[in-house]
Amino acid sequence: MLTNHEIDYKILGEEMQYVEVELDPGETAIAESGSFMMMDEGIQMQTIFGDGSQRQNNGGLFDKLLGAGKRLLVGESLFMTAFTNASNGKKQVSFASPYPGKIIPLDLLELGGKVICQKDAFLCAARGVSIGIDFQRRLGTGIFGGEGFIMEKLEGDGMAFVHAGGHVFKRDLAQGETIKIDTGCLVALTQHVNYDIQFVGGIRNTIFGGEGLFFATLRGPGAVWIQTLPISRLTSRILSYGTTNRKEEGSILGGLGNMLDGDGY
Repeated sequence: MLTNHEIDYKILGEEMQYVEVELDPGETAIAESGSFMMMDEGIQMQTIFGDGSQRQNNGGLFDKLLGAGKRLLVGESLFMTAFTNASNGKKQVSFASPYPGKIIPLDLLELGGKVICQKDAFLCAARGVSIGIDFQRRLGTGIFGGEGFIMEKLEGDGMAFVHAGGHVFKRDLAQGETIKIDTGCLVALTQHVNYDIQFVGGIRNTIFGGEGLFFATLRGPGAVWIQTLPISRLTSRILSYGTTNRKEEGSILGGLGNMLDGDGY
């Protein structure tokens, strides 16, 4: 028997996507603060402490405070917003992505009841989905993993939606199959994928490679979601443009001036 609310959805848009969730009477969706975009009349909003999952509701005050503290570690707020259809017909509520990229629908029932994802990835979910943290056990992962030290876990048997930057694609790994990716490009993985951090190695790679000292090693079986544009990479590039005194195309040197600046692209 399903413990989470069953919701229908549509993902709309290209670079800046949003998900439209259809709620039957009495159904509820939960969302992170700041992701709400619009809703039909008849839907009621309620701020709740934590994620409102059955596991949290069955616990005492200490369990709720502990769960809230864990959510702070993954960059989420103490409170979430529940959107409940209080009318007699179907209603829609929509949630928007925070930056250019893709919204990924995750059917937790089909994915074994648990998905581990990067911090701040959660967008919204069906009522009953539990949002917590997943500590990495390896010392190397904890020290050098970057985004991978404390990851977010989504548990339940309903739909959940996460967001990632740029183009996002899914890679299914066979038993023992291994891939190596930049730690920031890892979006999510199913619970049976083995995740570790590996040193790039080599003096030239370390000093001149420009790709960081470590990458994530993922070993199947399971599914992995990968993004082409981590938000950390996007923000660092924007900051580098904003803090550099660049020559514009209207200047005497134009593009040549940018090349002399070392920004010849």
